[in-house]
Parts: sequence; C-alpha cells; structure tokens
Amino acid sequence: MPELPEVQTVVNDLNKKIIGYTIVDFWSDWKNAIKNLTFVSFQKNIKNKKILNVRRIGKNIFIDLSDGWTLYIHLKMTGHLLIKDNKKISEKEQENFSERVNQYVHHIWFLDKNSNKDKSNCQMNLEFSDLRKFAKIVLMNTEEIENLPEIKALGIDAMDRKFNFKKFQEILEKRPKSLIGIILMNQNLIAGIGNIYRSEILFEAGVHPERKIGDLNVGEMRNIFDQIKIILKKAIRMRGTSDSDYRDTSGGSGRFQNILKVYRLDGGVCSKCGKGEIERIKMAQRSVFYCGECQK
Repeated sequence: MPELPEVQTVVNDLNKKIIGYTIVDFWSDWKNAIKNLTFVSFQKNIKNKKILNVRRIGKNIFIDLSDGWTLYIHLKMTGHLLIKDNKKISEKEQENFSERVNQYVHHIWFLDKNSNKDKSNCQMNLEFSDLRKFAKIVLMNTEEIENLPEIKALGIDAMDRKFNFKKFQEILEKRPKSLIGIILMNQNLIAGIGNIYRSEILFEAGVHPERKIGDLNVGEMRNIFDQIKIILKKAIRMRGTSDSDYRDTSGGSGRFQNILKVYRLDGGVCSKCGKGEIERIKMAQRSVFYCGECQK
C-alpha cells in the first residue's frame, strides 16, 4: 500500500499538472469503487467541476472541486493515478505507460480547460490503474471531510509541523508497555508511516522493533523521531518506493527502493555493521525487517 511519501508525490504531481482543468466526463468499468453514489449520480455530479486544489490527509487524496465538491480517493493496495496529456506524451512516458503494472485502468476522468469539449478531444486524462480493484472513490461535500470517521480517527500527520519531538514523546510516554514497532504503524497516533518506512526508520535509529516504549531512553526516542523526518523527506524527494505496484503520475517508478537498508532484504548482510544478518519477524500480521546486531 502506498505510504505517506508515495501519496505526497502523487499529490504534488496533481497540483502541478491538473489544477484549473475541468472534468468533462468520467468513465469506469469497475463501478463498485464508487462508494457513496450510484455511478449515474457520480458521473452527473462530477461533470463540469473545475479542479481547484489537491491535498493529502494521511494516506488519503482529496481533490477539491468547484461548487463545494471534493473527490476523495484512497489508493489501497495496488492503485495509482496516471496523468496523460493527449497533446504531448514524451517517449519516456510512452514507455512507462506501456509497462504491465500501468495497464489495469478501470477509471478515467476526461479533463480540459474548455468544459464544452467532447471527451474524445480532451487535452488530459486522469486515469486510475488498480490491479486488485480495492481502491475507493467518493464524491462528497468539501465541508464534510473533517467529519469522516476515518479522518477524525487519524493521529497527527508525520510531516505536520506540529509533530515535533515533544509531541512524539508525549505519544510514546502514554504507552510504556507498547512496542515501538507497533506504535509507528498506528495511524490513530501518527498518520502516514507504513511498513516500508517503519523498518527503515528503526534501522537508522538503531532500535529493535520489539523494544517496549518504557525501556527507551530519551536519546533513543530522539533518534527515532529524527529518522522519521529524515527518511520521509528523503523518500518524498526520491518520489517514493516502488517495491511493487506503486508508480507516479507519469507511470514511472520511485527511487527510494534503490537505497533500502533492511526492508525485504532478509537473509542479507547488514550494510551498516557488515556482520549482522537482516532478519524478518511478524508484528500485528505485518513483516518488519531489522539487523539483530545494530538494533538493540
């Protein structure tokens, strides 16, 4: 599932490429993805809406439209959004879009500056490729977003300026018996960190994922906090991690997978100490990777 850096990359791309465009039409061959309206109502209500802004809350994408509407998208396991400029697709984009992972397009928004255009002549397509068809699409009133149960339940965003070390320490110290590897994945406490970045953060901080919060000293807490910010920022700069289905809006892979230190590298030798073996254990039914020598 795309985590904070992947979703932020998509949001950044959308803000650069589709702001100011109008939705001329919408097509889908998997109408079950539309959760709160019938397909006919969704298609009718989204037409002629202008795209004003795109933002991220946790791992959720919100595309704010004219007339007080917002398109709410969750990519789930294998979903990713592709932007195709019908007037100028580069050779590299053509190559990317032809990759198998980008061929599972089940939804298309037809975009143009002119709302009167026929969809066959639109300048831009926003396409939704989703192999497993688990993704969610909702059209809702913008004012209602903050009242969504899944949004109200989210903890502070890992990249929020208000998420400082003091806040992090407060979250941890209220849960002395909890394991740090579990806490970092709890979206109700800290939103955005998933399985990939949990493993990488704890590796760089030198902390074993099964350590209890009550056993961590202030220095270790500080190291974990610093690595949350460092690794997530670097992953955003590198356009995310494409270890499976994730692709950016040009159909290209992220680059952070090229510098992973532990995630899915179990059985290999640790790149930091040169002697420990990368191990894998299950925590809350998810795999976490670590070096038994470096992480204590």
